[in-house]
This record gives sequence, structure tokens and C-alpha cells, in this order.
Amino acid sequence: MTERARKIRSYLENLNIFEDEICLPPVPEPEPRELRVLHGSIDPLPVNLESFGKSISSCQKCPLGKTRTKFVFGDGNPEARIVFVGEAPGGEEDRTGIPFVGRAGKLLDEMLSEVGLTRQHVYICNTLKCRPPNNRDPEESEKAACRPYLRTQLSLISPDIIVCLGRHAASELLGTDEAMGRLRGRVFPYEGMQALVTYHPAYYLRNMTQRVHGESDFQQLRKLFDELPPR
Repeated sequence: MTERARKIRSYLENLNIFEDEICLPPVPEPEPRELRVLHGSIDPLPVNLESFGKSISSCQKCPLGKTRTKFVFGDGNPEARIVFVGEAPGGEEDRTGIPFVGRAGKLLDEMLSEVGLTRQHVYICNTLKCRPPNNRDPEESEKAACRPYLRTQLSLISPDIIVCLGRHAASELLGTDEAMGRLRGRVFPYEGMQALVTYHPAYYLRNMTQRVHGESDFQQLRKLFDELPPR
């Protein structure tokens, strides 16, 4: 046996003898992520997004609670740095309980893919959690009932970027009545975050010649995402 082999054998024998006494340093737990608590959120803030969604899933604060099929809370990465906020659930969303699963949702997935993102990178929700009958516009009383839910949801996720999909989302979050033609493609400061306004995917389904504007907005979104500092 060579000298090197003897040393290795001696090391392994000693390691076997003392292995129960070897104390490894504890692995430090990650620092808790600091949340951006939005004005108008539920106080105290719920423990996490999942428990919050379950706690409000039987909500009857407005008449939509009686006409919905399913409560549509949200879907995606609960720690996403990008959150998409749409208007309200449609027929497919009402049936499945998942936002953006109809034709508009498929287009949203496609536009995300074009800039190298997927639903695993983002979180998707709406200003309303229940479908208005016949997909009519949300009423102010309905938006007011859901407002603390949306703001609490955003607080628990604490994204860096919010994408307002359409006029109702932009109006709800930014408090503006400006026309979409003036808002589209612009980035606004929003409670420590950035809010990018673009048309709802349903708009591009009706006006496919305008999709070039959506593609431009998503390229801008990708640029904002790439410029974010690491968490």
C-alpha cells in the first residue's frame, strides 16, 4: 500500500469513528421578502395568497356572487415580479375558475411566449373576481366591492411591474379616465411599482391589425423586466 493510500484509509477510518460528532453549521433561513402593502388592502394582511383566496371564495358582497358559476381569484406565480390585471372573468373563466383561459387567454400566452415569458413567470388576475352577466362592463359598485381583494392580492404578491390590460384595469389602478389611445404603451409609477398600460388581448382579437402595438408593449415589458435588480 502506498503512503497516499494509507493516508486516505486512515482519514476514512477516522471519519467513520467521529461522524456522529461532526457538527455542521446550520443553514441560514432566507430573509423574508419585504412586501409593498397597498393603500386599501385588508388589515391585517392575510398570511399568504393561497389562504386569502380560500377565505374570500364564497364572497357575496355584491349581486355577482349569486350569478357566478365559480369565483375566479387568480393564477400563476405567487411571488411573480410581473402581475397582469384584466377586467373581469369571461365565460370560460367562470366555468373553470381560472383567469384568461379563453381565446383572449391563449393570445396572452402567445404574446408572453414571444418575449420569452410564460405563466410560470407571472401572475394573472382581474379587477373583478366574478363574471358580470353577458360579459357586460363592471359596475362601479362591483369594482368597489372587489377593490380590497385586488389590492390585498397585489400586496401579497408585491410585484415590481403591473400590466393593466385595458381601460377598466387602468382606470381602477391608476384612477384615470383618459382614453386608451393616450394611455397605451405608457409606464406610470404606482405605489412603489411600475404600471404599464396596454390593450386587453380581446381587443387584439377584434382588431388584429392593431396587434403590432401589443407586441411593442410586450417588448417594453420585457425590457422593464430585464432591468429589474435581483431580489
